Amino acid sequence: MAHQLPRDLTRPVHIGSVQIGGGAPVVVQSMTCTDTHDADATLAQVRALADAGCDIVRVTVPDEAALKSFGRVCAESPVPIVADIHFDYRLAIGAVRAGASKLRINPGNIGSWDKVDAVIDAAGEAGAAIRIGVNAGSLERDIAEREDLSQPEKLVASSLRFVEHFEGRGFTNIVLSAKAHSVLTTIDTYRALSRELPQVPLHLGVTEAGTVRQGTIKSSVGLGILLAEGIGDTLRVSLTADPVEEPPVAWGILECLGIRRRGPELVSCPTCGRTQVDLIPIAQEVERRLQTVTKPISVAVMGCVVNGPGEASDADVGVACGRGTALLFRHGEVIRKIAEEDIVDALMEEIEQL
Repeated sequence: MAHQLPRDLTRPVHIGSVQIGGGAPVVVQSMTCTDTHDADATLAQVRALADAGCDIVRVTVPDEAALKSFGRVCAESPVPIVADIHFDYRLAIGAVRAGASKLRINPGNIGSWDKVDAVIDAAGEAGAAIRIGVNAGSLERDIAEREDLSQPEKLVASSLRFVEHFEGRGFTNIVLSAKAHSVLTTIDTYRALSRELPQVPLHLGVTEAGTVRQGTIKSSVGLGILLAEGIGDTLRVSLTADPVEEPPVAWGILECLGIRRRGPELVSCPTCGRTQVDLIPIAQEVERRLQTVTKPISVAVMGCVVNGPGEASDADVGVACGRGTALLFRHGEVIRKIAEEDIVDALMEEIEQL
C-alpha cells in the first residue's frame, strides 16, 4: 500500500460545493481588492478570479453597511465566497447569515472567548466553515512576548490554542493558516502544524510576499517545498498586484509538482547562439494565446536542432526551429515544415484540433 501524504489524512471540510482536505485536489483561492460596498465591481472581480482559476474567493466585510452587497455577491458568485472578518464578531455572524460559505477570522483580534464562541455557534448553525488565520504580525501578546520561543514555535502555539478551543466546543469544520513573510518560517511552521494537527486541513500562503516577481519566487519556493512534501490542502499566492495575477502562479506551482493541472504546459528553451529565429517574441505570443486554453497539454517551442527535435517530439504539439523555419510536430510525428512568421498560427491551429 502506498504511503499516505499528510493532506490525505486531514478532515474533509466543505466550502459550499468545494471540498478542502481529506485527500481532495488542492484548492486554489484568492481575494478581491474592490470596495465590497460596490457589489457590481466586487462580482466582476470574483468572476475574473474564477475565470483565472480560483475555486473559492475571499471578500472582505469591513462594516455593517457592506453586508447587504456582500449578500448579493454570495448569491450571484460562480464560486463559494469566504468572508474576511477582523475585530468585530458581529460582522462574522452577519456574514454567515448573508450567505458566506466560510469565515476567515483571527480569533486573537475578535475579542473575548465569548465573542469567538458566538461566531462558532453562528457558523455551526449556518453550516459554514471557519479558517483560523494566525499571522506573525498579530499574535496574542502573551505568546508574542515569549523570548523562549522561535517565531515558528509562537505561530504553532497560537494555532494549537485556537484549534483546541474550537474542537473542544465540538466545531471541527475548520481550516488553519499560520502565515509569515519569511519563507523559512513558513516552511518550519507548516511542517510542525502538519505533525501536531494532522487532522486539520492547512491553508498555505507566504503573506506580504511582495510584487509579482518577488512574490512569485517566495511563494514558489515556500509553498512548493511544502506541497512536494504532501503538506497543504489549499493555497493562496499573495502578490502586490491585480489579484487576477495570483491564480496562474498558484496553478503553475501545482502543475510543476504534478499535483493538479488546469491548462497547457509551455516548454521553451532559453535561446543561445545556435538559435536562428527570433524565438523570444514567438514564445511570448504562444504563451499569451495559451492563456485561454484549458486543455492539459504540453506545447514545445524550441529554438535549435540540438535539443529541439527531442523536446518538441515529446510534447503533444511543438516546433523545433532552424534557419528562419521550423518543423511542426504532433505527438512525436513531424507534420510539416513552416516559415518563421507562421509558427504561432500553425501551433495554435494544431492545438485547436487536439
